[in-house]
Amino acid sequence: MAGQDSPAIVVFKDEIMSAQVVLQSPSSRWLLLTRLPGFGLRVRERILANSESLIDILTMNAATLKAMGLAGDAISAVMAWQAGDTEQAVVRDVLRIKAACLKDAIFMVGLGEAGYPDALRHIHNAPLLLYGRGDSSLLHRDQLAMVGSRNATRAGLDHARQFAAELGRRGLVITSGLALGIDGAAHAGALDASVPTIAVVGCGLDQFYPAQHRKLAHRIIEHGLIVSEYPPGTQPRAAYFPQRNRIISGLSRGVLVVEASLRSGSLITARTALEQGREVFAIPGSVHSPVARGCHQLIKQGARLVETADDVLEELGTWWSMPSGSASEQARPPVSDTSGLDSREIAVLEALGYDPQSTDALSLATGLPADQLMQSLLLLELEGLVNTAPGGYLRVA
Repeated sequence: MAGQDSPAIVVFKDEIMSAQVVLQSPSSRWLLLTRLPGFGLRVRERILANSESLIDILTMNAATLKAMGLAGDAISAVMAWQAGDTEQAVVRDVLRIKAACLKDAIFMVGLGEAGYPDALRHIHNAPLLLYGRGDSSLLHRDQLAMVGSRNATRAGLDHARQFAAELGRRGLVITSGLALGIDGAAHAGALDASVPTIAVVGCGLDQFYPAQHRKLAHRIIEHGLIVSEYPPGTQPRAAYFPQRNRIISGLSRGVLVVEASLRSGSLITARTALEQGREVFAIPGSVHSPVARGCHQLIKQGARLVETADDVLEELGTWWSMPSGSASEQARPPVSDTSGLDSREIAVLEALGYDPQSTDALSLATGLPADQLMQSLLLLELEGLVNTAPGGYLRVA
């Protein structure tokens, strides 16, 4: 019997719906998956090799789940879910998180739901669930990520504000990480220009980190959107911030690096953007400035040098096209000579075009796991049939 502190009573005592009904909502199902012990990327890939959706495991029996590679405690949680056992630890955790979201007006959207942003859906290791506070429709708007040094110069902060305001007025939602320095200036620049902005954070949405940006966070909630893959109550941790970078770049059409040292976390975001097939832009600075060296390195490696907002918009206008479901749907040049290639290499070559394709897009088009895809790309590169380029790989023959 549920005790006095049972989430089923505390959360839903004034609601007609029972806890069991609430647990069957689409977002609750995705929430459960995020709380399953040991439900990592390899297990998820194994499931998707045998099923259309991860959600399908919620209807499987224990033997099938074991064959899929789920750990014993994860199987117990799924069995409890099926039985409507609100006292089981994982199920209670789901109800607790639902209660916290209700308290702070936090919405949830799962990977398989219509409200999940298409741009993010196709990246490698896409978050199973997003939490948000603010205007959820912004997830589906064209976005540009702006990132940079926490120890920014005055010039860098001014650039971030000015570019965010101008690009925001011209139709792009500015997305960043709410960090000190360039991130905060980009958010503030957009808001001051009366255009929305999105902050992706590495903690729960009932936390405000850094504390100096508490007021800024409230402004973003009111006039934009804050997003996280972490549930309410999650404290900020150093390991979470590199993880959130893939979401910042994944949501965006490109990443503009305003200032960055050679060891800046912004370069991680830029590298992730390239792996996801996004464009990378960088604003040059003084050759004597340590927070300009990361931008200069990116430019040497092929990032677009940016002096005005037009530089960003012109580049995006010439290359950007989000795939509508699969890179294989786009027109491909014919493969003329496949002698000496095996079927896997032919499939990869047929999926490639003469414009760069990210490894995520190629994996989606070919159905190959990452290790096999990279092996095939390496062999094709050795054969002189493909080359690496900013944004991924492209055909040369």
